[in-house]
Amino acid sequence: MPSDRYGHPMRIGLISDTHVPEAPELWPQIHDAFRGVDAILHAGDIYDLGVLDSLAEIAPLYACRGNGDDGSSGRPRQPDHPCLRDHWLVELGGVTIALTHWVPVPERPSVLGLRGAIDRHFGVDVVPDVVVHGDTHVEDIRVVRDILCVNPGSPTFPHNLTYRFGTVAFLDIDEHGEVEAEIRMLTDDGHDVFDWEYWGRRPW
Repeated sequence: MPSDRYGHPMRIGLISDTHVPEAPELWPQIHDAFRGVDAILHAGDIYDLGVLDSLAEIAPLYACRGNGDDGSSGRPRQPDHPCLRDHWLVELGGVTIALTHWVPVPERPSVLGLRGAIDRHFGVDVVPDVVVHGDTHVEDIRVVRDILCVNPGSPTFPHNLTYRFGTVAFLDIDEHGEVEAEIRMLTDDGHDVFDWEYWGRRPW
């Protein structure tokens, strides 16, 4: 990529599957965690668009419709909102980020692959640096076909269980366009480093 795409370092908050009002409200720790970020990306299953209004007060917001927002799950289609699209393709800090609710990550031979999903949602000529997705309520960071794929999990119903502290994520982009992703666990006092080894071997 040409160097003039890059700018100042950026920190981007990632969130998905908030499911309000099934979850009574967003944990206040979420708002505290996102204070000072340069942008927030919500990967869908919002339900109550008031969630978008509250997040947009913190930073520029991009949100995509999930199956619980687009009418495909039996719920009514949520109304239009200036921050909401079916999918977003945005460039932040010189990094091209595709935001969509579901992609087949991890890939399985029996379903459409990641490249096919990108082609369907964004076009055959689009090669994003990062894909931000949700749907599973399970946090995940992995590189697939040279694309960094990040699922922030759910802050309210982690691993599809009851209303409890879950996860959010961050993308950190440096001045050279290098990207690092991090999952954070919400806690009583705010948020903490996600313990992959501990939670990876325990049910929620």
